Amino acid sequence: MPQAFHRSMNAFSRATIFGALFVLAGIGWMLSIYFRSSYATQKGVFRDQPVQFSHEHHVAGLGIDCRFCHTTVETGPFAGIPPTQTCMQCHSQVWKDSPKLAPVRDSYASGKSIPWTRVYDLPDFAYFNHSIHVQKGVACVTCHGRVDKMPLTYKAHTMQMEWCLECHRNPQDFIGPRDKVFATDWTPAMDHTTQAELGMKLVDKYHVNSLTNCSTCHR
Repeated sequence: MPQAFHRSMNAFSRATIFGALFVLAGIGWMLSIYFRSSYATQKGVFRDQPVQFSHEHHVAGLGIDCRFCHTTVETGPFAGIPPTQTCMQCHSQVWKDSPKLAPVRDSYASGKSIPWTRVYDLPDFAYFNHSIHVQKGVACVTCHGRVDKMPLTYKAHTMQMEWCLECHRNPQDFIGPRDKVFATDWTPAMDHTTQAELGMKLVDKYHVNSLTNCSTCHR
């Protein structure tokens, strides 16, 4: 029976098979770069808001505590987006005629919430509870970064699973005293210690477990 294909097709077949493997590896590599990029994660990207609220001004400038606006951060799964009434406690007197605060005044008059754009918006399949992290000594800046230095709010970390697991696997590297959770500029050095020394003590004191089971976050 005559040969159906020329002998050169053997070399061509090998080249295409190995070439396809390299192409697939390249696609996988490019996808891994994409999913870690700021375009995909929105890390470091300022989000447009109806009112250009400055944490830097309110936290660092005025010394307002996180809990003044995020009232449920210690007791519930959500930190809470402040209602317009919270804003108007100050802005009914301060900058009450500023054009920049017109959406706040309109919201207060109409009773309709301001349509804030969420900066941290986890997917529905990921469960996160703020209160348990606060109780275990995880500071706001651990996840949200130095908001007291943000004139406009942006995502400080990717919030991808590998980033969360870094803390869940080694909680001693991240937790601090409960009374310093809302202190944006606190460091272990201020208490004349190191994170390694302090973390091990607090892991035992706060009964912190290294939880890496899927059901911890995916319920």
